[in-house]
Amino acid sequence: MSPGAEGVQVSTHKVLAPLDEPPVLAAVGIGVHGPAGQVDEFLLPDLWQFHLYGYEADLTVDGVPHTIRAGRVSLIPPGTEVRYRYRGRSEHLYVHLRLGSAGRPWSIPMIQDAGPEVGLLSRQLRQALAAWPHTPARSAAEVWAALWRVAQLAPPRAASPQAAHPAVAAAAALIEARLAEPLSVPEIAKAAGVSHNHLTRLFRAATGETVVGYIRARRMERARHFLRATTLSIPAVASSVGIPDLQAFNKACRRELGAAPRSIRAAQTVVQSAQVPDGASF
Repeated sequence: MSPGAEGVQVSTHKVLAPLDEPPVLAAVGIGVHGPAGQVDEFLLPDLWQFHLYGYEADLTVDGVPHTIRAGRVSLIPPGTEVRYRYRGRSEHLYVHLRLGSAGRPWSIPMIQDAGPEVGLLSRQLRQALAAWPHTPARSAAEVWAALWRVAQLAPPRAASPQAAHPAVAAAAALIEARLAEPLSVPEIAKAAGVSHNHLTRLFRAATGETVVGYIRARRMERARHFLRATTLSIPAVASSVGIPDLQAFNKACRRELGAAPRSIRAAQTVVQSAQVPDGASF
């Protein structure tokens, strides 16, 4: 374990968790274990394990030792062997779930302190438990919000530019306003009042990405939204995100979003059709 922001303890062992889609829950509950010295060894072949702990114990994950303390939270991927050695009566909130595959995954410490967020996390997971299994959508919504909270406990892979250096915030605002236009790093740096090299360093420190990488990500997120939520033609979508060359736009969608523009739109149409019950009228 190593100290993170403001002394929060985080594991150096991290997982990649896609959070762009709500989780599918398999179980939500309160686990009670013990007595001291009891050992549990197991894995979940197809499910993630999400735990909020209220006790002290020793945990080994794929041979790597960790220390559990009250207020720590863990997120363990499918197919991972875990070994718990308890020190007495041990109670935790748990969720077994499946995550989607959309979007870029977040790099999250496998185990970390919830710190001042522990109360909110506990309430969210208890609300998920209260809703389970009679209103699974409500339960999944609470767990999804809790997962996002956990993803941002430690300094994230891509921090909010608006919370960073003023030059980074100014650059991000300019990028957002001019996504449909040609953009160059030197002109963005000039508008932000810093040198090209200085903006590059500031931007990487604040977001974990280059300026060019950030522009590309924002353009493709906007493209995804337009393809899914509007009936704009694909050439119009391409132009609206600053990539008017259709061949280049197609390649960018395949590379960044995992599918061609028509496939992204068709997939959303299928989802919307599936949500309309037979016999519905408007």
